[in-house]
Amino acid sequence: MSKTVIEHVLSRLNEIGICDIFGVAGDYAFPIEDAVCESKNMRWIGNCNELNASYAADGYARTKGAAALSTTFGVGELSALNGIAGSYAENLAIFHLVGMPASGVQKKHRLVHHSLGNGDFDVFYQMSQHLSCAHAILTPENCIAETERLITTALHERRPVYLGFPSDYAVMPVIADENTETITIHKSNDESLSAAVTAIIEKLNSSSQACVIPGILTARLGLADDVQTIINKTGLPYATMFMDKAILSESNPSYMGIYNGQLMNHAVAEFVENCDCILGIGAVLTDFNSGSFTATVKVENWINILADHVKIGSAVYPQVYMKDVLSELKRLAPSLNHRGITAQGLGEPIQNQQGKITAAYLYPRLEKMFKKDDIIITETGTASMGLGFALLPENAQVYNQTLWGSIGWATPAAFGAAIAAPQRRVILVTGEGSHQLTVQEISQFARFGLKPIIFVLNNDGYLIERLLCKNPEAYYNDIAQWNYAQLSAALGCTNWYCQRVTDCNELDAAIKAAELSDNAAYIEIVMDRYAASELAQKLGDSIASLYSF
Repeated sequence: MSKTVIEHVLSRLNEIGICDIFGVAGDYAFPIEDAVCESKNMRWIGNCNELNASYAADGYARTKGAAALSTTFGVGELSALNGIAGSYAENLAIFHLVGMPASGVQKKHRLVHHSLGNGDFDVFYQMSQHLSCAHAILTPENCIAETERLITTALHERRPVYLGFPSDYAVMPVIADENTETITIHKSNDESLSAAVTAIIEKLNSSSQACVIPGILTARLGLADDVQTIINKTGLPYATMFMDKAILSESNPSYMGIYNGQLMNHAVAEFVENCDCILGIGAVLTDFNSGSFTATVKVENWINILADHVKIGSAVYPQVYMKDVLSELKRLAPSLNHRGITAQGLGEPIQNQQGKITAAYLYPRLEKMFKKDDIIITETGTASMGLGFALLPENAQVYNQTLWGSIGWATPAAFGAAIAAPQRRVILVTGEGSHQLTVQEISQFARFGLKPIIFVLNNDGYLIERLLCKNPEAYYNDIAQWNYAQLSAALGCTNWYCQRVTDCNELDAAIKAAELSDNAAYIEIVMDRYAASELAQKLGDSIASLYSF
């Protein structure tokens, strides 16, 4: 007996490594949800709302390479769209399965719930096309071909795709099409590839001081190991930018630290900007990556290997794919052994005379607790900025949403990462303002037997906004004060280690207790209203260049 449309799609998603489907139950999506629950290989991960589900899928995809979520028509898919947009911006392959009204209902333009009441069933589908790299409404006739096209496109571009399932089509048997076209795998133009690789090698060979700046796209495309091989072969030092932190091991002796323009890490900036050859691999000079646009890399010294083309100075080599370029460089790159500088961590935690928890104590203390293979999720704002310059142990990874920057992302994303890698320790560091947007998702950690360590930084409001706005004490930066340390119990997280700490000794004791506990930990850290890291403070001082035009 042939598979149904939804069974076929789920089996193909499982074959590319997706074992879990995030989402919220909805009537038009019942065929999707029933098929997931009936599958022997897939698991339904019910979230507290669709936005949280999309954030969780984002965290899962950062860990496993791809993810899927299911929402119902209209109300569900629109609630998830902000999270989908973030995954689009930050190159994550998310398969968005949308349950739609039956095909007959749509053809007759019936006025049904979850619609706009005007008989238009295409409006949401059209909206999502701007935030997906491919899209299709699945039918029994097109299911096989369209599923392959969507999977190929999502994995090639590392961006979300939209799969619509009219409820009657979803449960119909797939109709095999003997004329299904073979999906074309993108290949580099041989002439352009050869010219690009030759130019890169010539520039490397003629350099007196060179370095590598690997970007997040190398990790998204599964090419981080190739980049590390090239670095090891050439002997070149490397630095990463803020968005790209820890895509390569920071314990490697060739690692120099974070390059953040002239804003921070001046020794790294001086070294990078004095290089006569900078090999960027998927590097993007966004506002936060470039230190509020203070990076001053000379165009003539800059090489950047991007997803589908290469830039060398002012020259552009089109139809050249990163995988092919790195494959050639692994074979042909010269051994240069240019010396870099030694990466520096945050140093020793500094306790003031009052014993208050300051940024100078908190972030170095957290740095000391990080271990090999940890997954560390840092929320947009002061939490990520405080840990951006921590030096991490082998294979420890940091996830932050530097480009999209949607507050509230980190809590569900940490849950998604924990679902993807339950054998690894997951540490979440979030501000209390962001945490309030999506806090209910911590209940899911307990539901699925996961044991994160969660730090909630309580600065009595939106600290990063206070640092960036005209009037720091403006009322819009205030938030309701919660009893955070009591939240986990109220949300069903029994037996968690929970603590509220207000001074350095209490924090140190809480961290030690959390690490010794066999259960999850939830620690509220009370800090002064303006206890910000150096980077956060400097961003506040650099408003002119950060918001330049």
